[in-house]
Amino acid sequence: MSTKSILGDFHTILNDGEVWKIGGFPLPDGSFWQYREPDAVVIVRDGILYTRAVLSRSNDGVQILDNAKHMYYSAKPVEVPENGEINFELKIRARTKDTQPGDLYDGFVSLNLLDFTTGGALDFFVGNDQYASVYAVLPFPGVQVPETEGTRYFCIFKEEKEFAAREFNTYKISYNRTSNEVAFFVNGVEVRRESNTPVKFNQFTVALGIMTEKDLSPEGSVSVHGQTIIAEWSPITIEVKE
Repeated sequence: MSTKSILGDFHTILNDGEVWKIGGFPLPDGSFWQYREPDAVVIVRDGILYTRAVLSRSNDGVQILDNAKHMYYSAKPVEVPENGEINFELKIRARTKDTQPGDLYDGFVSLNLLDFTTGGALDFFVGNDQYASVYAVLPFPGVQVPETEGTRYFCIFKEEKEFAAREFNTYKISYNRTSNEVAFFVNGVEVRRESNTPVKFNQFTVALGIMTEKDLSPEGSVSVHGQTIIAEWSPITIEVKE
């Protein structure tokens, strides 16, 4: 049996918590770190969410807080079927200005599937001339990651250049809880498959982001130098096969 739903309704993007909300994490002092660029320009037109931002925000102490600059979370997580497969598919266009040539991680557009019950993350990172699929279990603030027999925290990137640069491409992430497999597709072609995932993903918060991925230095953040990221996302088709 297969069922499909659409996660979009970007015309509600300013109604925080209705369909989408500004992403971020609570801090130990009781405050909340928002993934929000204060001067971001947001446009919703023909069902597409367009966001343009000159990067300005950083965090000198926590890598995960430094990486995402402007990000929307789905207001409700999507439950993973106990048996079977779940697929997330959308179109993304990424264009950047003043990022370092050939350095995807200096500024990109993201689709993130985040499981805040396990620390799991499945992502696409899309830049001007390349993209990466990402498979990770991360130390999200406030999230208890299950013990495993192997490496507890990891983030494995795989970069590719076979796509239409600076144009819309179709990205799909498929997770099968029964077979314990993750597959990544670009324009209908499988580009990566991971087996024997160390944790069973329970649910995914869908996140759409403008990000960097630059390691903190001993002096703090090095991720911001005035680069501009232009992101466009279509609504996400979610298909469950049980």
